[in-house]
Amino acid sequence: MNWLKLLLGLIVIGLLGGAAFVYGGVFNAAADEPHSKLFYWLVEATRERSIAARARGLEVPPLDDPALLTAGGADYNEMCTECHLKPGMEDSELRTAMYPRPPDLTKTKRSDPAQTFWIIKHGIKMSGMPAWGATHDDQRMWAMVAFLQELPRLTPEQYQILTARGEEESGSHDHMGSDSDEASGHDHN
Repeated sequence: MNWLKLLLGLIVIGLLGGAAFVYGGVFNAAADEPHSKLFYWLVEATRERSIAARARGLEVPPLDDPALLTAGGADYNEMCTECHLKPGMEDSELRTAMYPRPPDLTKTKRSDPAQTFWIIKHGIKMSGMPAWGATHDDQRMWAMVAFLQELPRLTPEQYQILTARGEEESGSHDHMGSDSDEASGHDHN
């Protein structure tokens, strides 16, 4: 019975301590103040284990199709370069202001394509990484994975060639509705 009281007492102390931490504003949420090494390690380890567990069992399609590479490259160029850079780009104003800083995908890649797909599809909470699965189908996200497998090896010139999107393609991926009369500059008066 004494051990039950002790356990209950420890739980109450833990809950009160947690409430004091949260409601006392102890945690500094400022993006320009780095986490402590212990907290950073805890968050990184938790994130990596979460991604690995959820990506397990995803079936990776063949990623060596050149059409996938160019489709993924065009999407990467339009949606990802401000945070993850492109060959020849040292940094961006947006990326510099983010904490944690997004990885430079021109220098490193995730070794597991299934994990890369999972990250693109579901995003990462409290990191600025959006969940592209809300607006993109799996085929487009696998195309981005295919491109990301090659990105660290690309020169700026190769990148430019692989990420060029034709006029007929760019309209189908424009999320601002550029097909409208006002955006296209057509006046029907």
